[in-house]
Amino acid sequence: MAFHRRVLVADDDSDLRSCVIDLLRGWELAIVQAESGTEALEILRRERPSLALLDMHMPGYTGLELVSFVRKETLAIPCIVLSGDATDAVRSMALEEGALAVFRKPPEPRLLRAEVARALGMPMPPGGFAC
Repeated sequence: MAFHRRVLVADDDSDLRSCVIDLLRGWELAIVQAESGTEALEILRRERPSLALLDMHMPGYTGLELVSFVRKETLAIPCIVLSGDATDAVRSMALEEGALAVFRKPPEPRLLRAEVARALGMPMPPGGFAC
């Protein structure tokens, strides 16, 4: 089955990547993974996903730098940033740079799923797992 929406999940923590992917099961989405900011940037440029979920701190480029690249290169990809230290300052910087939302890791499943649904313009399917 070919899915029309592709979502990038970029995080150097494989457990967190798996958790976020589990939260998106049943959405009829193609999921692309990256474990570094460098890999994520290549995917953003090459595949232009419908949405990017980006860890704030990764090797290569940070989530904040990736949000900036997306905006400057006019890729029009909505970005959600995930951070273990989602302080007010971090949240403010990410939102100013163009992030759609910022979540503290591990994300609250219901809130993250709702934001993903909003970003993709689709209804939120039932279910979902906790991180």
